[in-house]
Amino acid sequence: MDMDTVQVTPDIRMLRFPVGQAYLIGLPGGFALVDSGPAGSEQDILAALAAAGGAPGDLREIVLTHAHSDHTGSAAALAAATGARVAAGAADADAVRGSAQVPPPVLEQDWERALYERITPGVTQAPPAPVHRELADGDRLDWGLAARVLHVPGHTAGSVAVHLPELGVLFTGDTVAMGEGRPIPGVFSNDHVALAAAYARLAALDTATVLFGHGEPLTADGGAVLRAAAP
Repeated sequence: MDMDTVQVTPDIRMLRFPVGQAYLIGLPGGFALVDSGPAGSEQDILAALAAAGGAPGDLREIVLTHAHSDHTGSAAALAAATGARVAAGAADADAVRGSAQVPPPVLEQDWERALYERITPGVTQAPPAPVHRELADGDRLDWGLAARVLHVPGHTAGSVAVHLPELGVLFTGDTVAMGEGRPIPGVFSNDHVALAAAYARLAALDTATVLFGHGEPLTADGGAVLRAAAP
């Protein structure tokens, strides 16, 4: 599978796939991964880990921002290859495990429906993956630095974001995307009212670097850019 690696900060690499992206984060004494890319991308991710100086056993945790297959597809294979813990929002955990399904998105616009019909046939259904920890709002991640979980339902019921306040970094998952050069609420979402509230909550944070599930990152004044583009 084709994957590009982009060094966003000295400790964060964006792993970009044909659909979506994941993030490899260097931690004190190891690494974490936010999202896992589509099914079949595990070898590329392990190669990126090696390029960053890590062995498979150095990947400590995989945080899945939500249960869509372009974000969870390689979680099972990576957990098996590395021993990493897998964490996901509580309301999406059973969908990651394969014992439930994420409700289909509410497609309100013709352009969104056309985009969905074009993209989704190319995304392989993710195999079931273990979820070792079900995340709730306000949870702290054991990353050796301040890392806070925000439950941001809307894109899916269990969507989460990860905020690193000391570094001014925010991982939005698909609650926010970069579209046509500006931040937008994530497409293919289940609840547009909740999504708007989730966007506003993330935009209110004091962040410099904002890393999306889809689209180019914001690397300066991220929070201000999100607020300026708020719908």
